[in-house]
This record gives sequence, structure tokens and C-alpha cells, in this order.
Amino acid sequence: DLDWKPDVINCNDWQTALVPVYYNLMFSARPFYQGIKTVFTIHNIQYQGKYGKELVEDVLGIPKSENHILEYDDCVNLMKGAIETAHRVTTVSPTYAQEILDPWYSHELDGILRERSWKLTGILNGIDTVSYDPATDKDIYANYSADDFSNKAENKRALQERLCLAQDPDVPLIGMVTRMVAHKGLDLVKEALDQLMWETNAQFVILGSGDFEYENFFREIEARYPGKVGLRIAFIPDLARKIYAGCDMFLMPSLFEPCGLSQMIAMRYGTVPIVRETGGLKDTVQPYEA
Repeated sequence: DLDWKPDVINCNDWQTALVPVYYNLMFSARPFYQGIKTVFTIHNIQYQGKYGKELVEDVLGIPKSENHILEYDDCVNLMKGAIETAHRVTTVSPTYAQEILDPWYSHELDGILRERSWKLTGILNGIDTVSYDPATDKDIYANYSADDFSNKAENKRALQERLCLAQDPDVPLIGMVTRMVAHKGLDLVKEALDQLMWETNAQFVILGSGDFEYENFFREIEARYPGKVGLRIAFIPDLARKIYAGCDMFLMPSLFEPCGLSQMIAMRYGTVPIVRETGGLKDTVQPYEA
């Protein structure tokens, strides 16, 4: 036993989903541990921790009489167990908390969540505004602030130079920093980007990695439009900050987004986010009609 007692245990995603289950079954009745509250936070409901039923007794040590807590849809579902046993369930944005009650977003857990919607709350995520501060950030080319915005143009020029784009201050520069997977809305980008590059003078930069389908698409686009498209298939944190600081617009057309941090970072650097109205994107980006 521990010699200290927490007031609240906050567990995140399926990797820690067994904590409220074990507490509920094995610790909540012990005098020392009584009164501890458990909170289970869902960052992305798609990843639920599904395993074969044999896991329950052979590995987890949960009595057969309690198998029903974890079993769902003919398998063991760790997230389902946490939703059942935690005192409260949270998501990283209010809109996502509502969306996962809908079958389109829930990856088949909407019924469980609707039955327990009384303990479901969305708490909006945030960013470290000290770390992400264009006035002091040492990873960008030139510092600037809301009071003196002039150096943002130098960040754009230097980013264009680094990614072998035409150094023109007047062309719109659109950026993406993303995992290259379907739920980030990259099929929408595939449909529109070629036409955008062909019909406008806009430039486009993207940093990230992921599925070969999308990596290959962006390689082809970069080859087709030299001087207009800059691509880095990699994880380069300092370049990500340079993209946030140097671009005019930041593209984030996610099909779903539990919260999203990139749009908030972009706004912190004075770069206009272009997003779909979903999840935390809806909660953090105010719509604007020209």
C-alpha cells in the first residue's frame, strides 16, 4: 500500500483505462482508499484497447463474475471498462464530448456513452503560451509580437528560402504540420490542392509523415510545382515553429479533431487557421465572413 492518498486520479486513454476498473473492483471498499475519485479522459475515441476475451482472467486477474465490465462487442474493450467505472469521463473539447454521442464519431461506443452521458464533460485543451510565444521563441527566424508585427515578413521570406520557394512577400503562403493520415482531412486536400496550385499564385508547405498514400501524393505535387510547394516528410520540431511563424494561413481540414493544438499555435503566431467545423476546431476558431 502507498502511504499517501490522492483526491483524484486522472487516467488518459486506453493505456491507463484499467486504473478506474481496478480501483472500482479491488480498492474502493478498503478503508484507506475510500473516497478517491477517478476521471477518465478520452483524447481520441478511435483507440480503445481491444483484445481477446482470454485476456481478462489470464492476464488482468479480473474475476469471471466481473467480465461484463470489460467485454463489449465480443471482445475486451479497455476504454469501455473505464467509461463504466470512472466517476467522471472527460474529453479535450466540449464539442467532441457531444460528437462522440453520435455513431459517426464514436467508433461504436455511443450507446455506452449515451447511457452515462450524465458523467461526460468536455474541457477544452490548451497550449503553453510561454513556450509558443513569437516574441521570445528562439526557433523562429525573427521575433515579433502583436504590438510589432513587422518581423513576421522576415519569417515568411526565410521559410520560403529554406524550402526552395520563390521569395515573394505578396504570394499567399499556406502551411500544414500534420500526421499524414485520413482523419486529418487529407483526402479533401488531395481533391483541391492541384487545382489551387494550378489556378493561383499561392504557395504551400507541409511538414509531417504517415501513410504512404499521402506521402506519395505530396511528393508528386512538390515535383509538379517547383518553387510553389515545399515538402518535408519528417518530424522536425524547430521547422514546425518556423512554419507557424512564417505562413500567412494554416490549413487544418480534419474530418474529426478531439481538440487540436496546431490551430491554437497558429493563432498564437498570427497565422490565420483554415479549419473544418468539428471538435475542438469549432470551439477554438471563430468563424469569419468577409
